[in-house]
Amino acid sequence: MPGKRIQFDDESWAAVDLLARDRMMTFQELAEEAFRDLLRKHDRPIDLKEALRKSAGASAQVVPFKKAQKTKKVVKIKKKRSKRRL
Repeated sequence: MPGKRIQFDDESWAAVDLLARDRMMTFQELAEEAFRDLLRKHDRPIDLKEALRKSAGASAQVVPFKKAQKTKKVVKIKKKRSKRRL
């Protein structure tokens, strides 16, 4: 992961440091949350999954698979097997 240096004035750093201590988070966690929120605010994708959904447009809704129903043939075979075991 690439690293970048940033500079804060003393008052801002004290406020950010206090927030991190109050929420029991590291500066890295605070920064990640802040940048995620910033990207959402400007309607930018945060991760690959979100980028792919956005590029697919409105049709990118997740459709869950339906559970396959057991056919009569499968049920009969299972009944036969259970009878053999008895």
